[in-house]
Amino acid sequence: MGKENQVSDMQIDGQNSNSDHANPKFSINVLQLLKTAQMQHGLRHDRRYCTARLRRLYKSLKFTHGRGKYTRRSISESTVTEVRFLHMILYTAERAWSHAMEKRQLPDGPNARQRIYLIGRLRKAVKWATLFSQLCAIKGDSKTSLEAEVGSLIMVFMLLFISIGPLWQWKRNAYASYMKGTLLFEQDQNWDTALKHFKSSRAVYEELGKYGDLENQVLCRERVEELEPSIRYCLHKIGASNSLTPELLHMEGPALDLFRAKLEAVMAEARSQQAASMTEFHWLGHRFPISNAKTRVSILKAQDLEKDLHGPAADSLPAEKKLAIFDKIFTAYHEARSSIRNDLVTAGSAGNMKDDLNGLDKAVSAVLGERTIERNQLLIRIAKSKLTKQEKNEKATKPEELVRLYDLLLQNVADLSDLVSSGRDRKPEEVSFSEECALKSLAFRAERCFYLAKSYSSAGKRTEAYALYGRARSLADDALQKLQVSSDKDQTLIKDLKMLYNDCRSNSCIEHAMVLMEEEKAPENLSQKISTMSLTGAHKKVETYLMEKLDVYESAVGGSNVKSVPRIEAFPPAFQTISRNPIVLDIAYNFVDFPSLENRMKKDKKGFISRLWR
Repeated sequence: MGKENQVSDMQIDGQNSNSDHANPKFSINVLQLLKTAQMQHGLRHDRRYCTARLRRLYKSLKFTHGRGKYTRRSISESTVTEVRFLHMILYTAERAWSHAMEKRQLPDGPNARQRIYLIGRLRKAVKWATLFSQLCAIKGDSKTSLEAEVGSLIMVFMLLFISIGPLWQWKRNAYASYMKGTLLFEQDQNWDTALKHFKSSRAVYEELGKYGDLENQVLCRERVEELEPSIRYCLHKIGASNSLTPELLHMEGPALDLFRAKLEAVMAEARSQQAASMTEFHWLGHRFPISNAKTRVSILKAQDLEKDLHGPAADSLPAEKKLAIFDKIFTAYHEARSSIRNDLVTAGSAGNMKDDLNGLDKAVSAVLGERTIERNQLLIRIAKSKLTKQEKNEKATKPEELVRLYDLLLQNVADLSDLVSSGRDRKPEEVSFSEECALKSLAFRAERCFYLAKSYSSAGKRTEAYALYGRARSLADDALQKLQVSSDKDQTLIKDLKMLYNDCRSNSCIEHAMVLMEEEKAPENLSQKISTMSLTGAHKKVETYLMEKLDVYESAVGGSNVKSVPRIEAFPPAFQTISRNPIVLDIAYNFVDFPSLENRMKKDKKGFISRLWR
């Protein structure tokens, strides 16, 4: 079994290691080999796999470093007589790299001592990757050589970023570049060099993606997509790009895990610099001063996330990522409210400061309520898409679920309206905002009534559904009339209400037609049921159980498409009469005269003294 695995791990794409040529050229698909190992064993277990793989290679090649005392044996050009020697160098570099990445992904991040150890492991990975690149240039074919070189460049880039012939010859270059990039990535310096290595790696992988089989092309394209955000981050660090787009924080990929924490740290630093110039929070014509730095940073973080939701790229974001952004916004605003309330506790008796903090708390709470309404509207859009378009292995949305979501929306709008109208001196912006909340509430009521009618219709209650459709159409018409005369006309809301009005009208006609059809069929159904009735019940089929018809080939379970109760045996079993012991009443006992037994009873002998005390 072990030999078979060993042979399968040492697959080569070109010539055999037993070639009779004087200078054989070996071929290794570096990217595919490493990707397969990482996907099968994971990052944490990849180091253990590499260690076990190296042990097998050392023994099979008889390249051990002494038996009792360690004696180092170096690998040179003359040593590499078959492809397994190149595998040994590759797995040594990969083991050092995976160990460094394991330290990098600790829950609380690496401390100072672990960071030094991490950089040391990456230096070792770069050392072995460089040796692998040099030997592949001599012993490997062109594609293997180029891929190894690019891998080494990427390693150099990643280290800088964290501390901050022919075609097959290229793959050796790719892997060596990858290792060197990793080292520079960790050292947080030489961004120009890292950018140069990284662009070179991207160009090579783009070229490699044009050749080979489909699996190789997909792997190369995935690597190009993983390298793109790193190039943008390098451009930001050297100043070629003035802004670091927050979209990088929402991108996914195995390579992006290494610098996502770096991106967040840079974003936090940029927010801290912007917070120094942020002195007021504007909301519905009010200006509330912000004195706490933590409150400023939390509000700026929430506003940056809101740009992702309302920016030009918001339409391309999937619903799952939007919900994740909403969760981050809620967390940021809750942190801001916590800081504000802590300031209220420490404010003491300063009247003006307390008024400003109370106003700021009210404004932040109102914005939080608005984002809650937007999130619930997103959930409703997701539920509506599942109501009409049903995919495989996906649960369909019921109208009752939409009714519940609209109940939440109505409660959110009512809470927000109460919060805005709670002040004494209301500004025109607050009055118009309250009117907008009232219009939204009316529109949500119409939507809720519509889906409530759908739930009644699915239950077969035609009369109630018809009445609710009429009520929903009336509410939609009322909301449309109010929107037409309002100063701020929400075209999206008007379009949705018009569609709702037409749907209510069409569904009302359908329910009316269904009621008429049922009334027409009622006498026929009734006569059919009466005709099948019997006073004797002789026509009724007697259901028998399995034990009673063992001599007849008839299913006791029923067909697969028929919902019937299995009739294997009656359970619980019926009561059966059984005989019991008779009850004997001995009434002659009281009338029997038994003989006297006094002469047989033992008499006590008493002395003289005992007679005195009788």
